[in-house]
Amino acid sequence: MTTSHAPVLGTALELVGHRLSVAQVAAVAAGRLAAVLHPEAYRSMVAAVRVVQDAVAHQRTAYGINTGFGRLATVRLADADLLALQVNLVRSHACGVGPALSTGETRAIMLLRANALAAGHSGVRPALVECLLRLLELGVHPIVPSRGSVGASGDLAPLAHVALVVIGEGEVEFGGERMTSAEAHARIGLTPQVLRPKEGLALLNGTQAMTAVGVLALHRAMRVVALADLAGAMTHQALLGTTRGFEARIQDLRPHPGQRTSAARLRRWLDGSEVEAMRPDGSVRVQDAYSLRCMPQVHGAVRGAIDHVREVLEIETGSVTDNPLVFAEDDDIVSGGNFHGAPLALALDYAAIALTDLISLIERRIERLVNPDLSEGLPPFLTESPGVSSGFMIAHVTAAALLSEVRVLAHPASVDNVPTSAGQEDHVSMGMTSANKLRAVVEQAERVLAIELLAAAQALDLRGLVRMAPEVRLAHETVRTLTPEVGADRALGAEIEALAAALATSRFDRWATGPLIDGGNA
Repeated sequence: MTTSHAPVLGTALELVGHRLSVAQVAAVAAGRLAAVLHPEAYRSMVAAVRVVQDAVAHQRTAYGINTGFGRLATVRLADADLLALQVNLVRSHACGVGPALSTGETRAIMLLRANALAAGHSGVRPALVECLLRLLELGVHPIVPSRGSVGASGDLAPLAHVALVVIGEGEVEFGGERMTSAEAHARIGLTPQVLRPKEGLALLNGTQAMTAVGVLALHRAMRVVALADLAGAMTHQALLGTTRGFEARIQDLRPHPGQRTSAARLRRWLDGSEVEAMRPDGSVRVQDAYSLRCMPQVHGAVRGAIDHVREVLEIETGSVTDNPLVFAEDDDIVSGGNFHGAPLALALDYAAIALTDLISLIERRIERLVNPDLSEGLPPFLTESPGVSSGFMIAHVTAAALLSEVRVLAHPASVDNVPTSAGQEDHVSMGMTSANKLRAVVEQAERVLAIELLAAAQALDLRGLVRMAPEVRLAHETVRTLTPEVGADRALGAEIEALAAALATSRFDRWATGPLIDGGNA
């Protein structure tokens, strides 16, 4: 395996089992980038298929090829049952429940499973991967329930729902309609695959569901962290903060890369500000409250956590995680444990914990904006008619409610274990639970961040923008293209949701794109 990322040919990724970046997976998930098999993948896959065929022909015992699964691994099967074994495996394991994964998450699963199989250590025909990629290309998306995986042996239930579609069974979303896989195959003229020895097992046994959900959640989390610097800068201006605590010489004495990056971004975005001269009592503030002064330290720590999780996930995108593994060069088939989701479960839990701490800091900044005892002369709840109007009172309450929710979600799933398969699978990762939780935490982080942006923009309107930093003024104008200043009370829920959704769009790319960690050169 190589640490380089998969090559891009024109507008398509060439899959051969190399690592995929978070951005590449997100691009395929969104339909902006296609994926094809690299010629090298054909050669390695065909070589591995020959090893499987030889084991069957010579009746060498190999797990999941001519034996049962899990606790039934000791049951040796007759040659006449080998094809039925693979189909029965897919059907029996497709027992996921709950809400379906999003289209983007399903597309990411299909891409990642195709890439893992393309590495040539799974013993499946190239035609199987070509089928997955053809479905991906034409937008035929399996309906994949989000619950049912314990993260070992991989994501069996979610991947089984994808495998069902490969063999022409199960349900799909195609052209905006939900239909049977058989109907979709007929519409696009694709012949369902007839599974050969090991192919059903290879489609099911892997970590691609938790990786897909985790990668796309992390892609959103990376933007949240970047835009938290922006929202923090706006709040800092609105609260007439001092920039002394962001000086480079302070960060150089504690040179964590994330801390230096956040401080550099804050310095750049606050450059040109004269707000310190606007304090109502004319005083010079020596230092700010922690929620302002410690933004580089807290935002930076979250940056470091997210970057660590990114590295873990990108390693996984280029890993072979099924069982058994085929080593064509040695003419060998070996059972191992690469399907275990522990590396992902721990990392995804870490990301959720880090984001929860970020949300906690953001909520404290919102409190300072709306609380007249803390806001340096701003009106109560950012309304010019306190009493008659409640202004941002309940917007802050909403932020507090969301914070409470994510604190519950931050409890790590990876510390849990429920042995399955009659004790054969006696330690599982709960990695899919970690991935689902991270997605939920990111969704709430986007909403809380949107509330801070709305409140900070309102506070800046109340202050007046004459002495504000130019970059903060531009950010304020961007927010105002989406939501007007709040005069008389109005319902803000829809505006919070709209702004939270807009954080993922090009409107905020100026502040959200570029390296997440760059050693302080942001």
